[in-house]
Amino acid sequence: MSDRQPETAFNIPFVGRWHYSRAEMIADGIVHAVGIVLAIAAGSAMLTLAASRAAPGEYVAAAFYVVALLTVLSVSMAYNLWPVTSRVKWVLRRFDHSAIYLLIAASYTPFLAQLQNATLAGSMLVLIWTAALAGMAIKVFLPGRYDRLAIVFYLAIGWSGVVLMQPLIEALPSTTIALLLAGGIVYSLGVVFFAWKGLRFHNALWHGFVVTGAGLHFAAMLDSLVINRL
Repeated sequence: MSDRQPETAFNIPFVGRWHYSRAEMIADGIVHAVGIVLAIAAGSAMLTLAASRAAPGEYVAAAFYVVALLTVLSVSMAYNLWPVTSRVKWVLRRFDHSAIYLLIAASYTPFLAQLQNATLAGSMLVLIWTAALAGMAIKVFLPGRYDRLAIVFYLAIGWSGVVLMQPLIEALPSTTIALLLAGGIVYSLGVVFFAWKGLRFHNALWHGFVVTGAGLHFAAMLDSLVINRL
């Protein structure tokens, strides 16, 4: 007979935080599924249209954003729908929370690649990716710690681009800037639902804001790399 202890609510970390009903889980799954389908369809179309219009560096950055978005949505869907009584869920939790940093950094990259000052763009990219990688490392190797501080860190990295507002305005179309700001506001408002654990369907609402924010940033990318280059 195996000496392995069964997985129970007593030896699985954070299990007490989960009190989602079946309806909430279904709603969350639908939001993720819609986001993944849209990301595949829209991402493929955008990359096809941008292939002949974007510079090589811009195109690679845009492709990386699409891959990062699909990765984030897929990992998030797996984590949120995985049975709470399995230890696998808490491994997925590490990657789900660290993937948020990946999406933030990947969202910045295609727009910074369009700055006229390559030195300034490179410096900002190094800063953002260093901060994102540090956040990812904390989430992977120190799971469950600094969760509240991480929310502040997400927002700080996400809004760090305001220090380059003038160079971005000079390099990007006004519609692109408006879409970028709208996406940032939507992401920030979504954090309210991320933290509002007592609200029913808060998880589905949070992920709805994520999909919407990502959609606005995707639209900004499409505007700058395709529409304004027709």
